[in-house]
Amino acid sequence: MLSTPLEHFNAAPAEEARRVLLTCLHSRAWADRVTAHRPYPDLDTLLAAADEAAYDLAAADLAQALAAESLPRLPAGTYSAAHTALSAANAAYEARFGHVFVICLDGLAGDEVLNHLLAAIRSRLANDPEEERAVTAEELRRLARGRLARTLASAGPRYGARLRPRGVTSHNTSTGGR
Repeated sequence: MLSTPLEHFNAAPAEEARRVLLTCLHSRAWADRVTAHRPYPDLDTLLAAADEAAYDLAAADLAQALAAESLPRLPAGTYSAAHTALSAANAAYEARFGHVFVICLDGLAGDEVLNHLLAAIRSRLANDPEEERAVTAEELRRLARGRLARTLASAGPRYGARLRPRGVTSHNTSTGGR
């Protein structure tokens, strides 16, 4: 009997594993590569393989992943002026780089999210397109890693024959997602 989420992930049919992975990063190339290298002996090995697959994504694969991302959500109770400021900054970012702003917000307290997010988007607006592509790819890798770890952790030790991702957020905030 399979007893851990990782064992279930390793034993799941390939299409089911890909479906779970695509909730973490919407890149078929990334999901195919991570799926193809199963089984993984432990979570650290799976996360290392996910990182390696993310590092190797081509521009078209990154574009596919970015197309599925949304703007990070602000914590509940954030004042409307902050939403306006974030929307304006993101509009400027999208006009400059052609895609939504992505950032991993793991480890930030809710009251730190807004300042960190606005400072990061303003700072990254100064990047040249090639530098921003590299930063964006790294943020997507960090997002995928966090989502994958949470997907397996949230599945619990026993949950039936299918992986059911739950509690996965779009930008790794504890207060929201897509």
